[in-house]
Amino acid sequence: MNKNNILIIGAGIAGLTAAIYIQRAGKQAIVFEKNAPGGQIITANEIENYPGMASVNGADLGFKLYQQAMDLGAHFVYEEVVKIVPEENRITIQTAQDTYTGKSLIYAGGASHRHLGLANEEKLIGHGISYCANCDGAFFKDKVVAVNGGGNIALDDAIYLSSIAKEVYLIHRRNTYRAETVLQEKLATIDNIHPITNTIICGLEEKQGKLSGLALQNVQTKEKRSLAVDGLFVAIGMQPETSLLEGIVHLDKSGYIQAGEDTRTNVKNIFVAGDVRTKNVRQLTTAAADGTAAAILAASI
Repeated sequence: MNKNNILIIGAGIAGLTAAIYIQRAGKQAIVFEKNAPGGQIITANEIENYPGMASVNGADLGFKLYQQAMDLGAHFVYEEVVKIVPEENRITIQTAQDTYTGKSLIYAGGASHRHLGLANEEKLIGHGISYCANCDGAFFKDKVVAVNGGGNIALDDAIYLSSIAKEVYLIHRRNTYRAETVLQEKLATIDNIHPITNTIICGLEEKQGKLSGLALQNVQTKEKRSLAVDGLFVAIGMQPETSLLEGIVHLDKSGYIQAGEDTRTNVKNIFVAGDVRTKNVRQLTTAAADGTAAAILAASI
């Protein structure tokens, strides 16, 4: 084992920030990422709340952080981690191809898109259903689409799609949005976005193997109706990717890793950063802060 190795799982904002600080501390960051570096932000069309940047594309920001970590000497492993083995003074990580050992682990595995859980949802993914407007929006030029959700991502998706699609229906189960005020104000100025509140999607209609409409139900009146759409973008939140640490560190009832602002878990050489940590606020800046704290502590033990 190289005593300078610090293992990092996840190359989102938290993981990349941690890698930068690990390298600057004179240690060696080994970053594991099963997808593209950058994490959730790479699907964001426009980010306007990152300090020092009035407006930046999510993929561009992710690449800048990745390039900074690379330039400092961080090593990236594009393999999926299948097992974590903690020991007294080291951590071993296994992928399908190899085994890696380090002094400590920073877990920044992030979260995955939450699905609706409807009967034919999975088979319609890529056939009208998407979880990434920035990735798939161009396929729906001049068509009718719906966005499901009420947070920042949902409203950002609706605003982005309004410049591509003919009509955009924004479906939310409550009568108020959780999104930032600036997004709500911008939404109200766009004529082809049509909010449908107090409503859930209770069924998916299909024709010739493609999504053709949505079965909607008002949560107050219980009234049901059908809405013809060509596409549905689901933005109802994320679920933590923490299955690798089940039985190793303490998780809360929702699957988030229990740790305070110092990012320490109940295992002395495992730290947690980003959206997988128990906390009230999940933003790019808090992910970066977690990555900073975790790296400083992991490098010091």
